[in-house]
Amino acid sequence: MRISVVIPSYNRRHTLERALESVFAQTSPVDEVILVDDGSTDGSAEMVAKAYAAVKIIRQPNLGVSEARNRGINAARFDWIALLDSDDSWLPEKIARIRAAHAQHPDFVLFHSDEIWMRRGVRVNPMNKHRKSGGWIFEHCLPLCAISPSASVIRKSVLLESGLFDPALPACEDYDLWLRLCHRYPVHYLEAALIVKYGGHDDQLSRRHPIMDRFRVRALHRLLTQQTLSAEQRSATTAVLLAKLDILLKGAIKHDNKALIAEFAPLRDFWQRARQSC
Repeated sequence: MRISVVIPSYNRRHTLERALESVFAQTSPVDEVILVDDGSTDGSAEMVAKAYAAVKIIRQPNLGVSEARNRGINAARFDWIALLDSDDSWLPEKIARIRAAHAQHPDFVLFHSDEIWMRRGVRVNPMNKHRKSGGWIFEHCLPLCAISPSASVIRKSVLLESGLFDPALPACEDYDLWLRLCHRYPVHYLEAALIVKYGGHDDQLSRRHPIMDRFRVRALHRLLTQQTLSAEQRSATTAVLLAKLDILLKGAIKHDNKALIAEFAPLRDFWQRARQSC
Protein backbone atom coordinates (compact mmCIF):
# COMPACT_ATOMS: atom_id res chain seq x y z
CA MET A 1 0.00 0.00 0.00
CA ARG A 2 1.88 3.04 -1.29
CA ILE A 3 0.51 6.33 -0.03
CA SER A 4 0.64 9.93 -1.20
CA VAL A 5 -0.27 12.57 1.38
CA VAL A 6 -2.13 15.63 0.09
CA ILE A 7 -2.17 18.74 2.29
CA PRO A 8 -4.03 21.85 1.09
CA SER A 9 -3.04 25.06 2.84
CA TYR A 10 -3.95 28.73 2.73
CA ASN A 11 -2.12 31.06 5.13
CA ARG A 12 -1.70 28.32 7.70
CA ARG A 13 1.98 28.74 8.51
CA HIS A 14 1.08 28.74 12.20
CA THR A 15 -0.31 25.16 12.01
CA LEU A 16 1.37 23.71 8.93
CA GLU A 17 4.59 22.78 10.70
CA ARG A 18 2.62 20.75 13.27
CA ALA A 19 0.79 18.91 10.48
CA LEU A 20 3.99 18.11 8.59
CA GLU A 21 5.84 17.00 11.72
CA SER A 22 3.04 14.52 12.38
CA VAL A 23 3.48 13.08 8.89
CA PHE A 24 7.22 12.65 9.21
CA ALA A 25 6.83 11.15 12.69
CA GLN A 26 4.88 8.16 11.35
CA THR A 27 6.17 4.76 12.42
CA SER A 28 5.33 3.55 8.90
CA PRO A 29 6.60 6.24 6.51
CA VAL A 30 4.42 7.51 3.68
CA ASP A 31 5.73 7.42 0.13
CA GLU A 32 5.10 11.00 -0.92
CA VAL A 33 4.06 14.29 0.68
CA ILE A 34 2.39 16.96 -1.46
CA LEU A 35 1.63 20.45 -0.18
CA VAL A 36 -0.74 22.46 -2.34
CA ASP A 37 -0.26 26.11 -1.41
CA ASP A 38 -3.54 27.83 -2.26
CA GLY A 39 -2.21 31.34 -2.86
CA SER A 40 -0.81 31.89 0.64
CA THR A 41 0.69 35.27 1.47
CA ASP A 42 2.21 34.34 4.85
CA GLY A 43 5.42 32.73 3.59
CA SER A 44 4.26 29.23 4.47
CA ALA A 45 5.36 27.68 1.17
CA GLU A 46 8.80 29.24 1.55
CA MET A 47 9.05 27.92 5.10
CA VAL A 48 8.23 24.41 3.94
CA ALA A 49 10.68 24.58 1.02
CA LYS A 50 13.44 25.54 3.44
CA ALA A 51 12.63 23.16 6.30
CA TYR A 52 11.14 20.11 4.53
CA ALA A 53 13.07 19.25 1.40
CA ALA A 54 11.12 16.01 0.91
CA VAL A 55 7.82 17.83 0.44
CA LYS A 56 6.63 18.42 -3.12
CA ILE A 57 5.14 21.92 -3.21
CA ILE A 58 2.50 22.91 -5.76
CA ARG A 59 1.55 26.57 -5.87
CA GLN A 60 -1.70 27.92 -7.25
CA PRO A 61 -3.80 31.09 -6.93
CA ASN A 62 -6.32 31.17 -4.09
CA LEU A 63 -8.96 28.87 -5.61
CA GLY A 64 -10.26 27.18 -2.47
CA VAL A 65 -9.74 23.91 -0.62
CA SER A 66 -11.48 21.72 -3.21
CA GLU A 67 -9.31 22.92 -6.07
CA ALA A 68 -6.24 22.53 -3.88
CA ARG A 69 -7.07 18.96 -2.86
CA ASN A 70 -7.96 18.04 -6.44
CA ARG A 71 -4.68 19.45 -7.73
CA GLY A 72 -2.75 17.39 -5.21
CA ILE A 73 -4.70 14.21 -5.90
CA ASN A 74 -4.15 14.53 -9.64
CA ALA A 75 -0.43 15.07 -9.09
CA ALA A 76 -0.03 12.13 -6.69
CA ARG A 77 2.19 9.29 -7.94
CA PHE A 78 0.81 6.49 -5.78
CA ASP A 79 -2.38 4.43 -5.60
CA TRP A 80 -3.63 5.61 -2.21
CA ILE A 81 -4.37 9.17 -1.08
CA ALA A 82 -4.13 10.20 2.57
CA LEU A 83 -5.72 13.60 3.10
CA LEU A 84 -4.52 15.91 5.84
CA ASP A 85 -5.89 19.38 6.52
CA SER A 86 -3.21 21.88 7.43
CA ASP A 87 -4.74 22.61 10.83
CA ASP A 88 -4.95 18.93 11.88
CA SER A 89 -2.32 16.35 12.80
CA TRP A 90 -1.86 12.58 12.82
CA LEU A 91 -0.87 10.34 15.70
CA PRO A 92 2.33 8.35 15.01
CA GLU A 93 0.61 4.99 14.38
CA LYS A 94 -1.96 6.24 11.87
CA ILE A 95 -0.35 4.99 8.66
CA ALA A 96 0.85 1.74 10.25
CA ARG A 97 -2.67 0.99 11.47
CA ILE A 98 -4.19 1.82 8.09
CA ARG A 99 -1.70 -0.41 6.27
CA ALA A 100 -2.37 -3.27 8.67
CA ALA A 101 -6.13 -2.87 8.12
CA HIS A 102 -5.65 -2.85 4.36
CA ALA A 103 -3.55 -6.03 4.54
CA GLN A 104 -6.43 -7.77 6.34
CA HIS A 105 -9.22 -6.16 4.25
CA PRO A 106 -7.78 -5.50 0.78
CA ASP A 107 -11.15 -5.09 -0.93
CA PHE A 108 -12.02 -1.83 0.81
CA VAL A 109 -11.36 1.40 -1.10
CA LEU A 110 -11.78 3.84 1.81
CA PHE A 111 -10.35 3.62 5.32
CA HIS A 112 -10.94 6.05 8.18
CA SER A 113 -10.60 6.21 11.94
CA ASP A 114 -11.81 7.86 15.09
CA GLU A 115 -10.35 11.21 16.14
CA ILE A 116 -9.47 13.48 19.05
CA TRP A 117 -11.07 16.92 19.15
CA MET A 118 -9.21 19.87 20.62
CA ARG A 119 -10.73 23.32 21.01
CA ARG A 120 -8.54 26.18 22.19
CA GLY A 121 -6.13 23.73 23.78
CA VAL A 122 -8.77 21.70 25.62
CA ARG A 123 -9.92 18.22 24.62
CA VAL A 124 -13.66 18.05 24.03
CA ASN A 125 -15.98 15.10 23.59
CA PRO A 126 -17.91 14.99 20.31
CA MET A 127 -21.67 14.59 20.43
CA ASN A 128 -23.22 11.24 19.64
CA LYS A 129 -24.27 12.45 16.18
CA HIS A 130 -20.57 12.73 15.28
CA ARG A 131 -19.83 9.10 16.16
CA LYS A 132 -17.87 7.33 13.41
CA SER A 133 -18.68 3.93 11.95
CA GLY A 134 -17.87 1.53 9.12
CA GLY A 135 -19.55 -0.68 6.55
CA TRP A 136 -22.38 0.63 4.41
CA ILE A 137 -22.65 4.02 6.12
CA PHE A 138 -24.49 6.00 3.44
CA GLU A 139 -27.55 6.74 5.60
CA HIS A 140 -25.24 7.74 8.45
CA CYS A 141 -23.64 10.25 6.03
CA LEU A 142 -26.92 12.00 5.21
CA PRO A 143 -27.43 14.25 8.28
CA LEU A 144 -23.86 15.59 8.44
CA CYS A 145 -20.25 14.81 7.53
CA ALA A 146 -19.48 11.30 8.82
CA ILE A 147 -15.80 11.07 7.84
CA SER A 148 -13.06 13.60 8.57
CA PRO A 149 -10.84 14.23 5.54
CA SER A 150 -7.73 14.04 7.73
CA ALA A 151 -8.77 10.58 8.93
CA SER A 152 -9.30 9.17 5.44
CA VAL A 153 -7.10 7.09 3.15
CA ILE A 154 -8.75 6.49 -0.23
CA ARG A 155 -7.86 4.63 -3.39
CA LYS A 156 -6.92 7.26 -5.98
CA SER A 157 -8.78 5.60 -8.85
CA VAL A 158 -12.03 5.75 -6.87
CA LEU A 159 -11.53 9.44 -6.17
CA LEU A 160 -10.94 10.12 -9.85
CA GLU A 161 -14.02 8.12 -10.87
CA SER A 162 -16.14 10.03 -8.35
CA GLY A 163 -15.26 13.43 -9.79
CA LEU A 164 -13.14 14.53 -6.79
CA PHE A 165 -14.15 17.48 -4.61
CA ASP A 166 -16.67 19.97 -5.97
CA PRO A 167 -15.12 23.47 -6.26
CA ALA A 168 -18.62 24.98 -6.50
CA LEU A 169 -19.15 24.18 -2.81
CA PRO A 170 -17.20 26.64 -0.61
CA ALA A 171 -17.92 24.38 2.40
CA CYS A 172 -19.32 20.87 3.01
CA GLU A 173 -17.35 19.68 -0.01
CA ASP A 174 -16.24 16.65 2.02
CA TYR A 175 -19.86 15.85 2.97
CA ASP A 176 -20.70 15.91 -0.75
CA LEU A 177 -17.85 13.56 -1.65
CA TRP A 178 -18.68 11.03 1.08
CA LEU A 179 -22.27 10.87 -0.18
CA ARG A 180 -21.05 10.11 -3.68
CA LEU A 181 -18.62 7.45 -2.47
CA CYS A 182 -20.57 5.81 0.33
CA HIS A 183 -23.69 4.98 -1.64
CA ARG A 184 -21.44 2.89 -3.89
CA TYR A 185 -18.84 1.45 -1.51
CA PRO A 186 -18.59 0.23 2.09
CA VAL A 187 -15.87 1.81 4.22
CA HIS A 188 -13.49 0.28 6.75
CA TYR A 189 -13.48 2.01 10.13
CA LEU A 190 -10.66 1.73 12.66
CA GLU A 191 -12.09 2.24 16.13
CA ALA A 192 -9.03 4.09 17.35
CA ALA A 193 -8.27 7.80 17.54
CA LEU A 194 -5.53 8.28 14.95
CA ILE A 195 -5.84 12.01 14.24
CA VAL A 196 -6.22 15.24 16.19
CA LYS A 197 -8.62 17.92 14.98
CA TYR A 198 -8.08 21.44 16.26
CA GLY A 199 -11.14 23.70 16.34
CA GLY A 200 -12.10 27.12 17.55
CA HIS A 201 -9.78 29.16 15.34
CA ASP A 202 -10.95 32.12 13.29
CA ASP A 203 -10.17 30.76 9.80
CA GLN A 204 -12.35 27.65 10.02
CA LEU A 205 -14.68 27.26 7.03
CA SER A 206 -17.69 26.95 9.33
CA ARG A 207 -17.00 30.46 10.61
CA ARG A 208 -16.54 31.95 7.15
CA HIS A 209 -19.66 30.29 5.74
CA PRO A 210 -22.70 30.41 8.07
CA ILE A 211 -25.88 28.42 7.35
CA MET A 212 -23.87 25.35 6.36
CA ASP A 213 -26.96 23.29 5.55
CA ARG A 214 -27.46 25.28 2.33
CA PHE A 215 -24.39 23.51 0.94
CA ARG A 216 -25.57 20.12 2.19
CA VAL A 217 -28.95 20.71 0.54
CA ARG A 218 -27.26 21.45 -2.78
CA ALA A 219 -25.25 18.24 -2.46
CA LEU A 220 -28.32 16.15 -1.64
CA HIS A 221 -30.30 17.65 -4.50
CA ARG A 222 -27.56 16.91 -6.99
CA LEU A 223 -27.18 13.35 -5.76
CA LEU A 224 -30.89 12.73 -6.20
CA THR A 225 -30.85 14.07 -9.74
CA GLN A 226 -28.03 11.72 -10.78
CA GLN A 227 -30.24 8.61 -10.60
CA THR A 228 -27.53 6.41 -9.05
CA LEU A 229 -29.22 5.62 -5.73
CA SER A 230 -31.13 2.48 -4.86
CA ALA A 231 -34.81 2.88 -4.01
CA GLU A 232 -34.01 2.69 -0.28
CA GLN A 233 -31.18 5.19 -0.56
CA ARG A 234 -33.33 7.53 -2.61
CA SER A 235 -36.14 7.45 -0.05
CA ALA A 236 -33.77 8.16 2.85
CA THR A 237 -32.03 10.96 0.93
CA THR A 238 -35.32 12.64 0.02
CA ALA A 239 -36.49 12.53 3.64
CA VAL A 240 -33.30 14.15 4.92
CA LEU A 241 -33.33 16.74 2.12
CA LEU A 242 -36.90 17.80 2.91
CA ALA A 243 -36.15 17.99 6.64
CA LYS A 244 -33.13 20.22 5.98
CA LEU A 245 -35.14 22.38 3.57
CA ASP A 246 -37.87 22.90 6.16
CA ILE A 247 -35.35 24.08 8.76
CA LEU A 248 -33.47 26.21 6.24
CA LEU A 249 -36.61 27.94 4.98
CA LYS A 250 -37.99 28.57 8.48
CA GLY A 251 -34.79 30.41 9.31
CA ALA A 252 -34.78 32.26 5.99
CA ILE A 253 -38.37 33.44 6.48
CA LYS A 254 -37.67 34.49 10.07
CA HIS A 255 -34.70 36.60 8.96
CA ASP A 256 -36.29 37.72 5.67
CA ASN A 257 -33.45 36.19 3.66
CA LYS A 258 -34.97 36.60 0.21
CA ALA A 259 -32.05 34.96 -1.61
CA LEU A 260 -32.36 31.73 0.37
CA ILE A 261 -36.14 31.70 0.01
CA ALA A 262 -35.88 32.20 -3.75
CA GLU A 263 -33.39 29.37 -4.12
CA PHE A 264 -34.80 26.78 -1.75
CA ALA A 265 -38.59 27.21 -1.67
CA PRO A 266 -39.00 25.91 -5.26
CA LEU A 267 -36.64 23.05 -4.40
CA ARG A 268 -38.76 22.02 -1.44
CA ASP A 269 -41.92 22.14 -3.54
CA PHE A 270 -40.30 20.02 -6.24
CA TRP A 271 -39.15 17.26 -3.88
CA GLN A 272 -42.42 17.26 -1.97
CA ARG A 273 -44.25 16.60 -5.23
CA ALA A 274 -41.67 13.99 -6.23
CA ARG A 275 -42.13 12.08 -2.98
CA GLN A 276 -45.91 12.19 -3.23
CA SER A 277 -45.81 10.82 -6.78
CA CYS A 278 -43.76 7.76 -5.79
